[in-house]
Amino acid sequence: MATVETISYRVDARRSHAISPLSGFVNTGALTLIAILVQGYHPYAEDGGLYLAGVKRLLYPSLYPTWTEFVTAQTGYSLFAPAVAALVRFLHLNLMTGILLIYVASIWGTLLAAWMLAARCFEGIEASIGSVLLLAVWLAMPVAGTSLMMMDPYVTARSISTPLGLLAFSGAVDVHRSLECGFAIAPWKIGVYLGSALIAELAHPLMATYALSRAALFLTVSLPDRKRRLATIYGLMLFALAAAACIFFLAPSQTPEYIRAAQTRAYWFIDSWQSYELFGLVAPLVVIAAIAARTRNLENDTVRSMAYTVALAGAAGVMIALIFARTASASYAVARLQPLRIFQFIYLLMILLLGGFLCVAILKRRLWAWATLLVLSGGGMFLLQLQTYPHSAHLELPWDSPRNGWHQGFLWIRQNAPSDALFALDAKYISANGEDSQNFRAIAERSALPDYSKDGGLASITPKLARQWSYGENIQTDLDIESDSTRAAKLARTSASWLVLSSDAHTELNCPYANQSMKVCRIAESPNPARVSGR
Repeated sequence: MATVETISYRVDARRSHAISPLSGFVNTGALTLIAILVQGYHPYAEDGGLYLAGVKRLLYPSLYPTWTEFVTAQTGYSLFAPAVAALVRFLHLNLMTGILLIYVASIWGTLLAAWMLAARCFEGIEASIGSVLLLAVWLAMPVAGTSLMMMDPYVTARSISTPLGLLAFSGAVDVHRSLECGFAIAPWKIGVYLGSALIAELAHPLMATYALSRAALFLTVSLPDRKRRLATIYGLMLFALAAAACIFFLAPSQTPEYIRAAQTRAYWFIDSWQSYELFGLVAPLVVIAAIAARTRNLENDTVRSMAYTVALAGAAGVMIALIFARTASASYAVARLQPLRIFQFIYLLMILLLGGFLCVAILKRRLWAWATLLVLSGGGMFLLQLQTYPHSAHLELPWDSPRNGWHQGFLWIRQNAPSDALFALDAKYISANGEDSQNFRAIAERSALPDYSKDGGLASITPKLARQWSYGENIQTDLDIESDSTRAAKLARTSASWLVLSSDAHTELNCPYANQSMKVCRIAESPNPARVSGR
């Protein structure tokens, strides 16, 4: 006779596939529009600019003839940039149109994968809509102190690995149910799950490896035999610790330049986090545990297994970070792997379960209640995004003229400066007033000396670049506030012939372009007070 537990699994298995696949496509398509309107789109900002410059270099090899390593380094860790370049060539697309399409597809893919996961946790289409709706308006939520958002408002390799990682996790749930209930998974589904894991690994090896480890941990947590389950869990945790220890102790010695570059990434080191950032590690685990406890008699065992999975994954990430990823550590090899990035998935799962639980237990079919939640949560995230990029359009679409003054100036450089020109900018230009983290190389398509922020990040994950980064960054430190004579003395050690300054920086150099935010000056010419403004 079948046990009650076995019957419940069979019901769960039928229920997770009862929702029409078409409804998932349609509903997540509509929610994708909401997500993009809330989150915005800033293709040249932050890491998006780094990846874009790498793609442009692959498409147009003559770009960035000097300091090229700071463009190509990002393309060497995965097949993301080569794949994007190949896709653009194959489809004969304008690059920025292609990037926009990839952005929309990545948001839609994430919400669709989340829909599939929600359908395996809650009964009824309303709960799936509730789960994915809350995720759609909270995609831009920061993940504790990791310097990550659940989804970026630009395209990076994470834009591909995130939806595929979620899909692979859904595959792990199906594998568990098939073993418990005795039904077979369709071969094409197995191919989809394995293909998702493989492509995610090729796109972003680090994030995909964390995704696969979560899937393996879920299968372990779901083992029916208690002794075997505990033994396997302890084995996986010890393996993670042993692997981290090997990486830590076998890593090559660090140069002073690399130590300095790595320490610019304060979020790598949990001992340097603020108290509210530490709260961000605990809060999602508490929320997920509370939901798992409340749904004990309402939902299937999948929710509780997921809760145990993220609790163990979070504990492992924190434990490894506390032991091996500290500011005073002898090696930063483990810190470079950023073990706390595993919390990106924990945040995703927290929001999915919270949205489904709110629908099932509280909001139900009260449209006014859902509208209130949407306005409050989505409106708050929308305002946060406006404050993050206050001097740029909320949706920076390829056919629109840029509103950002720095972006306008970088475009002038693309159209007027020689293709082999080398530019110097203040080392922290990306944090300048009104700059909104717009990436110079990606927009201007010109070579530049390495900056503190984004190039410092490249040097921190690519130790061989640390010495070059330190040299270039030191030369550009405080360029914006120094005198022309000091700038000239520092830049004489380079072949830079152009200088970008903020609009309020004092200079007597000839600056053929200036606007309300910045100015572009020639270093090689004699001082000339004349200015030519432009938009």
